[in-house]
Parts: sequence; structure tokens; C-alpha cells
Amino acid sequence: MSFNTLGLSEDILKAINKKGYTEPSPIQSKAIPPILEGRDVLASAQTGTGKTAGFTLPVLQILSQKQQLRQRPVRALVLTPTRELAAQVYANVKEYSEFLDLRSAVIFGGVNQKPQVATLRQGVDILVATPGRLIDLCNQNILSLSKVSIFVLDEADRMLDMGFLRDIERVIKMMPAKRQNLMFSATFSQDIKKLAHGILNKPVQVDATPENSTVDAINQKMYRVANGKKTDLIIKLISDGNWKQVLVFTRTKHGANKLCKKMVSAGISAAAIHGNKSQGARTKALAGFKNGSIRILVATDIAARGLDIPLLPHVINFELPNISEDYVHRIGRTGRAGASGEAISLVSADETTYLRDIEKLVGLKIPQEILEGFEPDPNASTEPKKQGGGGRNQRPQRTAPKSESSSKKTKPSSDRSGRNRR
Repeated sequence: MSFNTLGLSEDILKAINKKGYTEPSPIQSKAIPPILEGRDVLASAQTGTGKTAGFTLPVLQILSQKQQLRQRPVRALVLTPTRELAAQVYANVKEYSEFLDLRSAVIFGGVNQKPQVATLRQGVDILVATPGRLIDLCNQNILSLSKVSIFVLDEADRMLDMGFLRDIERVIKMMPAKRQNLMFSATFSQDIKKLAHGILNKPVQVDATPENSTVDAINQKMYRVANGKKTDLIIKLISDGNWKQVLVFTRTKHGANKLCKKMVSAGISAAAIHGNKSQGARTKALAGFKNGSIRILVATDIAARGLDIPLLPHVINFELPNISEDYVHRIGRTGRAGASGEAISLVSADETTYLRDIEKLVGLKIPQEILEGFEPDPNASTEPKKQGGGGRNQRPQRTAPKSESSSKKTKPSSDRSGRNRR
């Protein structure tokens, strides 16, 4: 199958060809036709499967065929959980709409709202946004969603993880009841199905890959190691292998900062990215990681969701996630676009339960190694360390972000979409 057979306009095909794409990915070939038919769609797709183009291309096609309104109200809204993902989706929209008479914009918190407001006032056809800044600007009567005809909820599972259910409900009430709805999620949990039931109207359900499957091109392995020896082990692995680009996951922001400092002290260029970092710091860290000036990017799960890092060779789980599905999201950062990749996990005794649950989820016994001098502690407890909230392998209870009007201390330019991140 080629893009030419999907019913897209010449102007969109021209933009696709300019990017060098000839064949749609599975999620694109399955999602684009029903979207073009005006159907609601519920799609299961991991990051890295081409899901963004899966909804961007048909949305642009639909909008370009409709009569342009003089004041250009927002006609399509894409809601994303994080600033990084919002920026990535917006970049895709800009590229694919290069030859169309459509205007797009992205809004998120953590930065001054004035440039965003100026752009909105010039008229915008398609808007990409995080929940916090979107609701802020609607509350200030700067933005109206009364003309939205297409609503896209991207990475819906992470939206729920971050406590945005109440905000999603508020946004939905701001839009017309009659509209086309598209929901993309990495997993189809009961919570996601419940949310979909409340938003979607007789949706077409499409799957890019089997649920929670791991990529065959990824070489997975783990090292059994004492908890106190993890930092020295990861530094040894990176140094001995002379690895130039490694994404490292920790469970907490404090852990990310601590590990980053240890690496820099060992002469390894590293940066941390998490919810407490300013947008400027996060953008700088990601740019440095992509251009090679920073070898190691240490991230928490939520901050890393939606990061687009092509041909990433190595992912290291410094700590296993206490939510099994997050392991799949983490290692899915490597082994993309037909390239091989390596995912390494450093597993201490207290993570034994997490490991067992992960292996059950992915249907694979992950090969184990023990390096001399970095042996596991035979006397250490195998009981999981308590996480802040929920029990083993349960999603932590995160309070929903407070609405702008309920906090006197919160400024209009704040980013509620950045709250509750690890």
C-alpha cells in the first residue's frame, strides 16, 4: 500500500513525499480511511509507530476540504499530556500542512502566554495543546472551542495517569456536542475503555500492534546488582561500551538529579529531564542529547513520554518501573524504524516482584547477567520499596490538577499540565 491509495490530496502527498515517506505504517493505513469517512476512532498505538501522522494527515485533509471561515476559529483540537509531545505533534502538523491554506498553533504552560495569545488572535484552524494552558486561556476568554469539529485525545492512558480526567471532561463541555472524536492510547485498560465510552460515538477500533507487545528488534537483558552498586555499574557499562547516546530511566525526579550529578562527576556528559525542570531547561537538554553534546539523558517516565528520538541505540532502566506497562513504553524508545536497539535493566532484590510482573506482561524471560564486583546482595529484602501512593503494580493515586480559578497563588501563565509529573 502507498499513501496515494488513501485518498489524500495532492498537496498533502507533496508534503509526505518531501519528508521521504512512501508507504504508510500499519496504524496509518488502518486509521486514516475511517477518519476520512468521518467516523470516531479508538486506536491502540505505541509511541514510534507513526500514530501522529495517523491522525494529523486525515484531519488536515478534512479541514482543507471545508469552506474556510473568515475569522479562522479553532476547528480541530489535539489534546496531549505533555509539553514535549505537544511540540512534537505541532511540528508534524506544520510539516504536513506546508502546502495547505491552514494555520496551526501549539500552546502549553511553563512559558510566557503572550506570544501564544498573539498567535491565537490571528486565527488558528488546528490547535495542539496541553490541558492546563488550554483551560487557562479559555477561562480568560482568549480562546473559544465552540467551533471545534474534530477532537483528538492523544496518549489518553498517560492523560489518566497524570490526573487529567477532570480537565478532559471540562474541555469536552467547551466543545460542540456534535463533532468527530479520535482517541489514541498505548493500552486499552478498563479506565481507557470507560473514558472512550463517554467520548466516542460508535467508534472504529484499530490496533497497530498486539497490546503491550515489545519490539522484536530490541535486545533485552538485565543485570542483577546490589542497589548500592547500581550507579557504579551504569557508569562502567557506558564507559566500557563507549556509548554515545543513552536514555536512562529512574522512578523519581530526585533519583534522576542524583544519578545525573554522579555521571557528570565521572566525566560523562549528562542532563536530567523531569517535571520540575523549566521548559527551557528541558528543551535545551533534549536538543543537546539529539545533537550529541550530551551523551546521557536521565528521565522519569512522564517527562519522557512523547519524546521523539530517532535511532536511539540504548535504553537503560536504572530502576524498574512499578507499573509493568511503563517498561514497554520505556524500551520502545529504541529499536525503531527497523533499526536494532538494546534495552538494559539494572535489577536489585527489592525489584524482583516488578521484574516478575514485567516478564509476565511481555511473555519473555529476560536474560540475566551478574558482573564481577557488582554482585546482588544475598541478604537484601525482595519486598518492593513503598512508592508514594498505590500498592504493587497499581497506578499511583494522583490528585487531579487544580483548576486555575481555584488557586489564588497560581498565575495565568502557569502550566497545570506539568503538575503531578514524576
